[in-house]
Amino acid sequence: MEKRTVLFVDDEQKILRSLKRGLLAEPYKTLFANSGKEALEILQNNEVHVIVTDMRMPKMTGLELLRTVKKEYPHIVRMVLSGYTQITTLLTAINQGEIYKFITKPWKLEEEFKPAVRQAIDYYDLHNERDRLLAELEEYKLKTGEKV
Repeated sequence: MEKRTVLFVDDEQKILRSLKRGLLAEPYKTLFANSGKEALEILQNNEVHVIVTDMRMPKMTGLELLRTVKKEYPHIVRMVLSGYTQITTLLTAINQGEIYKFITKPWKLEEEFKPAVRQAIDYYDLHNERDRLLAELEEYKLKTGEKV
């Protein structure tokens, strides 16, 4: 199986550096962006399977980024890593961005964060396999004229 790619987006360099150090040994490729604009540029040039973004960033918020990702790259699993936990913002992010998981800062790397990212990759793989099987079933039905 190909190696999966996770994009981490946060405007705080110390957060990105901490993630880079903490995720060195993980079995997936990591990409890092310090703004929503940079994240969208990375998405144009790389196949990304999971995106993890902060909510409060200048110019483009995490919610704006996630809305764009949902629209332009609906297959990407979307996660939030944020210290901003106002309930209305959380609900908006979950409902409009279809968030897989919301992790609050500060996070527990080994107990919480790494398992959540791995689960998001598994979720991506499961949905990808489902879509492949549905396409095969449709192709079979077209070839044979059967109703399955």
